[in-house]
Amino acid sequence: MQVLAVVAHTDDETIGMGGTISRHSAAGDNVFCLAMTDGIGARGMAEDNAAGARDTAAQEAAEILGFDWLHNPLLPDNALDSVPLLQLIKVIETAASRINPDIIYPHSTADLNIDHTLVARAVLTAFRPRPAATWQEIRTFETASATDYGHPDVTGRFEPNLFVNISNSWERKRRALQAYSEEMRPAPHSRSLSGLEYLARARGHQVGLAYAEAFLTIRKIAR
Repeated sequence: MQVLAVVAHTDDETIGMGGTISRHSAAGDNVFCLAMTDGIGARGMAEDNAAGARDTAAQEAAEILGFDWLHNPLLPDNALDSVPLLQLIKVIETAASRINPDIIYPHSTADLNIDHTLVARAVLTAFRPRPAATWQEIRTFETASATDYGHPDVTGRFEPNLFVNISNSWERKRRALQAYSEEMRPAPHSRSLSGLEYLARARGHQVGLAYAEAFLTIRKIAR
């Protein structure tokens, strides 16, 4: 299987679906991630140093989980609403033409972070059903400290219908999260190590598993 995760920022892939990425990799699938921004431009930090540290963390997470980053000319962080949607779509279509994915993972649109929701919209357009298309499934994922910060009256609600067992890959996800130490928060926070473990346990316990990650399958085509 060819697997593509399209995320707004490096670290979203690990926070949202690191266990599932590791599971795909362990099964022999080819996993690629595409990040649309550098994730630090909106913070007022010394960007060269911060970007270098973020890139190092992203590469370490990729090695731990078993995926490859796709090159992308990075767009402005927390300002994707300043970029024409068509530009986002074209970046994703270029990546798709390179790897011809079977399964695509974008953010959930039920999410407070504007970058996340715009990336999700762009993915749905880039992978709209067409006669020549070969992809099989689109699964949206939740992102701690973003999806959980939304409200149904504003963002809609994330209602998962797919739960992936990550009991055997939680430890690798935990190690990848530690690689992103600058992005993690102390407990009690949903983006802390304990918060993310609690979420994985809660999602697992909803379906009789020790640990799970939750997804919403929004389109599946049996070809």
